[in-house]
Amino acid sequence: MGWLFYFQSMKNILFLLSVLVCFACGKTELKEPVIYEGPLREIENMDLFYSENSSVKVKMKAALVYEFSNGDQEFPKGIYLEFYDAFGQLESTLSANHAFYFKTDKQWRGRGDVVVKNLLKQEQLNTEELFWKPEQEKIFTDKFVTIRQQGDVIYGEGMEAKQDLADFEIKRVTGDFEVKDDEI
Repeated sequence: MGWLFYFQSMKNILFLLSVLVCFACGKTELKEPVIYEGPLREIENMDLFYSENSSVKVKMKAALVYEFSNGDQEFPKGIYLEFYDAFGQLESTLSANHAFYFKTDKQWRGRGDVVVKNLLKQEQLNTEELFWKPEQEKIFTDKFVTIRQQGDVIYGEGMEAKQDLADFEIKRVTGDFEVKDDEI
């Protein structure tokens, strides 16, 4: 009888364990799927040319480009742009330590050491952040800017200009610059 009692006890214990395992298995948590939001494509050492009517308008160089599913692009190692006039002459350059292209806004943002040079007028703009709208050929910022012209240095906060820096407006101007009598 001792052996039969032991066998019945083992049978009951096994039954209880199987019931507990079934209850434990029934309470699995459903986890949300992880959605990848990183870059879909990576490009190294990119050289891009934009042309109209068989003449180059813009040259772009970037060491690294990330392309995202929504069409945005990130340039984590910086960007360098050259702008050409209708005759193919280099007018101006733009460089930044980091850049981002927002496809929905059709707008670029440069950050870090942003430098725009108008080679014809020998002028240079320096700022820490600059936006560029290619369709409007316009650059702008709300950050501190320094513009060096021949003999003058102009400081200010906030600026709008043509992309070649040919015409600009600084919102809050400071600095020393020369005003000629015939300009008054």
